[in-house]
Amino acid sequence: MKDKRILYVSSEVVPYLPETEISSMSFEAPRMVNSKGGQIRIFMPRYGNINERRHQLHEVIRLSGMNLVINDMDMPLIIKVASIPKERMQVYFIDNEEYFKRKATYADEDGNLFPDNDERAIFFAKGVIETVKKLNWSPDIIHVHGWLASFLPLYLRNYYSNEPLFENSKIVTSVYNQGFDGALDEKVTDKMAFDGIAEENIADLKTPDYVNVMKVALNNSDAVIINSEEIPQALKDHLATMDKPVLPYQTTETIEEAYLDFYQNKVLG
Repeated sequence: MKDKRILYVSSEVVPYLPETEISSMSFEAPRMVNSKGGQIRIFMPRYGNINERRHQLHEVIRLSGMNLVINDMDMPLIIKVASIPKERMQVYFIDNEEYFKRKATYADEDGNLFPDNDERAIFFAKGVIETVKKLNWSPDIIHVHGWLASFLPLYLRNYYSNEPLFENSKIVTSVYNQGFDGALDEKVTDKMAFDGIAEENIADLKTPDYVNVMKVALNNSDAVIINSEEIPQALKDHLATMDKPVLPYQTTETIEEAYLDFYQNKVLG
């Protein structure tokens, strides 16, 4: 993996959020690649429940300041950065007052999903891509973790399809059992159509539940990693219809070797 560039885009990363399968793997995977001489960048949302002082986040003025259009509204993009102690790994945070100031990740204290989670996910996907463009950093692999990050493959393959920086980038999506109950805003397809994304590419999102959100991510990916021992049967069935490399679930003992081999020989090979 020496000198290979891997962009990690995740909805959660430790140590900034509590340990889950997603947040732990979003730390472990880049750590493994970093230790083998690969170049990595990590992106996640800057939720309001992340302690900026403790984790020493600071705004990157040269990357901040652009507006992203979400559903015909101008939304300012703020970029913050922090370093994971001892690992020499930087994490970039996508921030916006409207979407990420609230002191929670996906739901209110009663467990109700935020009604604008669809817009937050679109903003996050666009924000990552625009920031990587500003960094002028062309990744060999883009690895997506968590459903809030899962619109990135769709946007990269459609909205940003003519972007030369990502011309040779391969997209890997990890599938977890950690989803959400209920559905995102049913107008999500209208918001994507506003961005010029063709209806046939987002047909699954007519019912924007967890399984269908992930189906759209998988449809726009080059390879898939199963990161939970059990995943929804509907996603297993969907994967069975696809002709893409899939890395099955790995134990702690086998994961490092299996991941690096998969990247090298199945994704880039």
